[in-house]
Amino acid sequence: MVAGGGQELRVRSRTGRVLTGASFGPVDGTPVLFVAGAATGRSMSFGREHLAATGVRLLTMDRPGMGGSSFDPERTVGSTAADYRDVVCGVLGAGMDAVPVVANSQGAVFGLAAALDGWVSSLTLVSPADEVAHPGIRPLLPREAGALADLALHAPEQARAVLGSFTPEAMEQMVLAGAGERDRDLYTSAEFLATYRDALREGFANNGAAYVQDTLLAMRPWGLDLSAVRCGVTVLFGAEDAGHSPDHGAILAARIPGARREVIAEAGGGLLWTHAGLVLDRVLERRLAP
Repeated sequence: MVAGGGQELRVRSRTGRVLTGASFGPVDGTPVLFVAGAATGRSMSFGREHLAATGVRLLTMDRPGMGGSSFDPERTVGSTAADYRDVVCGVLGAGMDAVPVVANSQGAVFGLAAALDGWVSSLTLVSPADEVAHPGIRPLLPREAGALADLALHAPEQARAVLGSFTPEAMEQMVLAGAGERDRDLYTSAEFLATYRDALREGFANNGAAYVQDTLLAMRPWGLDLSAVRCGVTVLFGAEDAGHSPDHGAILAARIPGARREVIAEAGGGLLWTHAGLVLDRVLERRLAP
């Protein structure tokens, strides 16, 4: 068992690497793949209190190098999306139908890559991190975020050194320091904090090498043609979210054909957890009427 009562998953990738994950909710429920945010492994989930009532089985994965998943030194955005597909196929069977995907924060790039691969029935981006290298976004970034984005683009080894200095404790403190009052209450609650710390330990396995990979992939140009996304996409933001996007995902949503963007009042960057029922409702709405 993993944090939060999830069942541990272990499959082999198409190249023979080990990929670990977890399953939450009823095993016969509607499968929904969750792509977690920065530095968090398979223990990170959301809406566990709603899974039985909504009939959702939530699947997670340790990205390569996190948790029990084998490190992949050649990892790309595309190969990571393919690893997610391998986990879904390993759990549900190779003949699986397309599945809904929920991607949060820095996991958004991998969710979008999966959508472009054609095996995603719908994509729900919750507080997605922007493509900071995009010319429409870079001028809008706060100075510190813009400086790191420039390092990732023009001096990746320096960026690697900065990111490599992070620890689970430093990440937790950074998240808490940047949180609004509404999110801070959530992040410091006993239940969330226990799960988050487990997920961070998984995310920083192998001395944080996969976290560095993740962040460089997310901060450099994605190389994704978002105009080619064909599944239904919903973009959800909290109105009080000051960290994930300078325009609450307006530019990102405009790049995706037919994307629905919704800004939720009285919600912040922790929207995925404070409004988990709403997120699951949007996922199931898309499944029934893409």
